[in-house]
Amino acid sequence: MAQDRPSAPPLPDNPSPTPQQTEKKDDSPNPAQVAAQKTKEATEYAAQATKKLGEATLVRVRDWESGWLTGPYVGRSRGLQPLSAEQRREIYLQQTLATPGAYFKRMFAAGIDQARGVPSQWDDGWGGYAERFASREGQFISANTLAAWGNGKLKYEPRYDQCQCSGFWPRARHAIVRNFVTYNESERELRPQLALYGGSFGGGLISTAWKPHPRNAFAEGGRAMLGQAGYGALLNFFTEFAGDINRKLGAKR
Repeated sequence: MAQDRPSAPPLPDNPSPTPQQTEKKDDSPNPAQVAAQKTKEATEYAAQATKKLGEATLVRVRDWESGWLTGPYVGRSRGLQPLSAEQRREIYLQQTLATPGAYFKRMFAAGIDQARGVPSQWDDGWGGYAERFASREGQFISANTLAAWGNGKLKYEPRYDQCQCSGFWPRARHAIVRNFVTYNESERELRPQLALYGGSFGGGLISTAWKPHPRNAFAEGGRAMLGQAGYGALLNFFTEFAGDINRKLGAKR
């Protein structure tokens, strides 16, 4: 008679998961958690990008050396080279029309005219300021056009060059003197700023065409030359010390 064998216990209908399976199930990501994490990462990235953009914009705004306010100039680390006709046209456009600094300077000069009440025939309100700004802008464009033409004919250097020297007073002296002299075609020999001041005088003469009469054309030309002597020296001073101003403001080189 055959010996009975013990039967195996029946398998449960729903076997309980093993510890490994339970761990794997717990590790599976929750879709809501994934979405929240991705949103957090995107927000942090956007915030960081916005911060960097803001810092870059601030540095650009305070970067005098970029030329957006001072206009084209030659840094102390660069040498002067004779300019081609195309380069002269580009410099003329930047100095006259294509940089915000050209308009800021006219706005400043118009504000002084407004405070002084000249010409007296124009109003003291915004309408009068608009007339004074338009007058300054027209005179400035006329003067710069004549100066660019004269410098081109004489082959004179139209840009300011930062001093190769060191020390406050030598650099300040260079900034003031360069408002009255410039380099000829050799880019080494100094010559009087004939085209610059001739253009200023011509701009003053032309401005009498739209200013209230009576106007002495030669007196307007003389005042324009005096204005160039003052404003030009001040602009050269700022351009000369642009790097120092940047470092004080924390701009990185």
